[in-house]
Amino acid sequence: MQFYMNGFQVGDPEIQPADSGNTWTPQLPECVDVLVVGSGPAGLMLTAQLSTEASFVTRLIERRDGPLEIGQADGVSARSIELLHTFGIGEKLIREAYWINETAFWGPDETDSNIIARSGRVQDTADDSSEFPHVVVNQARLQAYLLEYMKKSATRLEPNYGLELSDLHVSDSGDYPVVATLNEVLTGVETVIRAKYVVGCDGARSAVRSAIGRELKGESANHAWGVLDVLARTDFPDVRLKSIIQSAEHGNILLIPREGDYLFRIYVDLGEVDPNQRSGVRSLAQDDVIARAQKVLHPYSLDVKSVVWFSIYEVGQRVTDGFDDVPSELRDSRLPRVFIAGDACHTHSAKAGQGMNVSMPDANNLAWKLISVLRGRAVPELLHTYSAERQPIAQGLIDFDKEWSGMMAGLHNEHSPLPQVVTPQNLQEYYVKTRPYTTGVATRYKPTTVLTTEDLHQHLATGYPVGKRFHSAPVIRLADAKRVQLGHVHKPDGAFRLYAFCDRSGTHFSDLMTFLADSPQSPLRLFTPAGADADSVIEVLGIYPGHHRDLHIDDQPAVLTPTQGIFGLTDVFKVFTTDHKTGPDIFDLRGISRDEGAMILVRPDQYVAAVLPLTRGPELTAYFDRIYKRLA
Repeated sequence: MQFYMNGFQVGDPEIQPADSGNTWTPQLPECVDVLVVGSGPAGLMLTAQLSTEASFVTRLIERRDGPLEIGQADGVSARSIELLHTFGIGEKLIREAYWINETAFWGPDETDSNIIARSGRVQDTADDSSEFPHVVVNQARLQAYLLEYMKKSATRLEPNYGLELSDLHVSDSGDYPVVATLNEVLTGVETVIRAKYVVGCDGARSAVRSAIGRELKGESANHAWGVLDVLARTDFPDVRLKSIIQSAEHGNILLIPREGDYLFRIYVDLGEVDPNQRSGVRSLAQDDVIARAQKVLHPYSLDVKSVVWFSIYEVGQRVTDGFDDVPSELRDSRLPRVFIAGDACHTHSAKAGQGMNVSMPDANNLAWKLISVLRGRAVPELLHTYSAERQPIAQGLIDFDKEWSGMMAGLHNEHSPLPQVVTPQNLQEYYVKTRPYTTGVATRYKPTTVLTTEDLHQHLATGYPVGKRFHSAPVIRLADAKRVQLGHVHKPDGAFRLYAFCDRSGTHFSDLMTFLADSPQSPLRLFTPAGADADSVIEVLGIYPGHHRDLHIDDQPAVLTPTQGIFGLTDVFKVFTTDHKTGPDIFDLRGISRDEGAMILVRPDQYVAAVLPLTRGPELTAYFDRIYKRLA
């Protein structure tokens, strides 16, 4: 974390100086640039990023009367921690959370099917999937950290609680064409607010989705589960591991250890549900669900002392065909003004832990695009790429979730390559095979929009597939010889990152630095506004293959040592070398060509936009010409 660039300030350095012209007040303004509806994981991830922008006005409304206290979701994938780390809260979260290190599989004992026995145990997150673990923490705590981030931002943004959306329509003209009618939940008092953009993060029953005519499509699996967070005495030996437990006669359990070392969650299989008799399963009491769990766990005991949270739900996987208000046939003639994210546009079962972990990337994808357009930096057509990118990702995860949920329930999917009888061994094999989904790193954006290029030069950096998230690796920071994760330079600031890996001779690397600094066609010169910090649009970082003691910061090109802030101070933290002391070598680990080097262009949401030879500087400019406006 960098601070004091523009002067020393006492107290918490994470608290940004307040912007006197745009700080939050309880009174809603008549017009806003972005109105966010719903303060779940998607809404808060989006608003937290927008809160850092004092150049436009954002407001967040929530129908509840205050922050969430006990959340439904609990699993936070390694990829989600990577996202949260850019906000400076990843380390706080994992310190509080419970780490899921291994997963145990249990099934009917081979000699006595009336009791269960352990059939296997695997590492939960594959080696080198991420520098972060898979963790479990109350959703409310995660949201509290995002709320804290917002309050420390320049806008001091907070949600306006007790408000719900009752109507929304988009007019044909005006600077603020979206008209939203809000009602106070307690009094019914009506308020009308106009916005440039509205984002519905208001859950599966989204009023915003209904207003734009989108529908969640899909079918319920007609299978019910009870879920309890409990403090209990038990002799089940794997109570502090994630455990997938199948019994012969009484259904199944997914057991998730929770934070604090004593609490754990159990998802209890309640069986098939008659669509015409759903009230029966929904009327089950927590004692009924506990009794079912006790039968599944036999011969082990379960003596529940306290139930912290209890619910019953049916598995359902549904997704909308678009995530904005523009029908597919009108995309060439209309720009989107209303968006939906998270559960408002896709719903999942809880078994694969995808809900919150897909919702936050929705918001992260949309946030930087809204920032770029509202700053006047990007063409508004960029906003079409949100739905174009995220809807196929959601559909793919829905398909995975259907398969996984069916297997957990012992149901055979006709398209499954697995046998009709789903054994613990089948389940374990499938779990290992599909870990990229549960880790959160399976997402790959295809070259169907202007943001992702073809992988014509992928051989230069085989460990950075175009369209996938930038996979961090350890390096040495030249200026202070500190071992750091290269990917941790990312911040939620809307900037691209250009990683330049030096070639063996250094000639092409040097020529690229000269092009970026001096050429009239340099994207740094064409797209960075006058008076802005040099890295505010594109941050350039250099990585050398040699030992850090063989290089000197005062020999580095100006592009890698820019002056920043009101005092013109030199930023010396943009140059890195391989880690020759403890390893591994990033060039080997990520398949970087030592002879040719490579450029890795990474989007503000941490996904690889392009892999290019160091000699293709003009192609960088061509890339940005497709999405950004050249300076006048």
